Amino acid sequence: MNTPATSPSFPLIQSDVELQGRNTLALPCKAAFFTELTHPEQLPHLRTAPEIARRQRFVLGGGSNLVLPREFPGLVIAVALKGRTLAGSDDAAHFVTAAAGENWHDFVLWTLENGMPGLENLLLIPGSVGAAPIQNIGAYGLEVGDMFEALDAYDFLAGKMRRFTAKECAFGYRESLFKREGWHLEGRFLITAVTFRIPKKWQPRPGYGDLMAELAQCGIATPTPEQIAEAVMRLRRQKLPDPAHLPNAGSFFQNPVVSAEFAAALGKAHPGLPRYPQADGQVKLAAGWLIEQAGWKGRNLGPVGMYERQALILVNRGGATQEEVRVLSRVIREAVLARFGINLIPEPVFCVLRTAICPDDSPKNPG
Repeated sequence: MNTPATSPSFPLIQSDVELQGRNTLALPCKAAFFTELTHPEQLPHLRTAPEIARRQRFVLGGGSNLVLPREFPGLVIAVALKGRTLAGSDDAAHFVTAAAGENWHDFVLWTLENGMPGLENLLLIPGSVGAAPIQNIGAYGLEVGDMFEALDAYDFLAGKMRRFTAKECAFGYRESLFKREGWHLEGRFLITAVTFRIPKKWQPRPGYGDLMAELAQCGIATPTPEQIAEAVMRLRRQKLPDPAHLPNAGSFFQNPVVSAEFAAALGKAHPGLPRYPQADGQVKLAAGWLIEQAGWKGRNLGPVGMYERQALILVNRGGATQEEVRVLSRVIREAVLARFGINLIPEPVFCVLRTAICPDDSPKNPG
């Protein structure tokens, strides 16, 4: 991979570092200790350095799916590993490896520019390559797990590298083994690189409703990879605010998945409800629609609110804290539960002392 010629084994560890500029919600957070990981050779030092060895670790990627506290008394490791390369190929696929600190959107563009289409439905998703498999990010009918081959991660507990296959990652809807076990939160594993299997025989995935409508509006019946890429970027720019201008964490709630029977009954009571049948017989519902119908689209609670053009996006209007984000999240969940009987689950990680959790404290949805 394209790594620097020199690789210092001892990274600079700083004290009392402000992280407001390192999370897309722009929440203030002071880390007691902070370092940028620029090469895997630095990892053993971050495991054994006496001033940080017994402190809680938190691995920071692009900061796009994260709700930080005012203070973090442990060590924040910002992953700045760079490099992307064609690692190999066979008759059916290309195997492309990217370092965990690579920007996700830039990496997807790079695969397109180098004649390896397949990831274009995931363009403009903020964040880093290393964070993508933890959340199993997805959009417009495609998930990272669909193109995943393996990842390499450093085990702080064992003090050695480990490779995880797709099967071992156990991907699900917006989740993986890493997320279920909380490894990315307690700082046990740090992902250093991800390898993707991109089929040589490209197949378009325009099946998602909004994407199909966008292509049809442009008169495109048989899209090329570039046309799908352009349509995806147009759609995301229309609906999602740029964090540089309006701080946000992207989609704040998962689309709930319920039984077909429950979805049918709910659709009968609410005829406009978008429903997306799944391969396992369950039905995915649109969280943004539920939030909008519950009266929260474009509405604020203090310095935080739901975006006026897409009710699924929680935005920081200025000066918000983790607690204010948490309060709005709880109020919206209660409103949707009261009206539809649906429990919304937040997507972002709420980082707190000694435990970093995604606050899924609600019962499962029907099905």
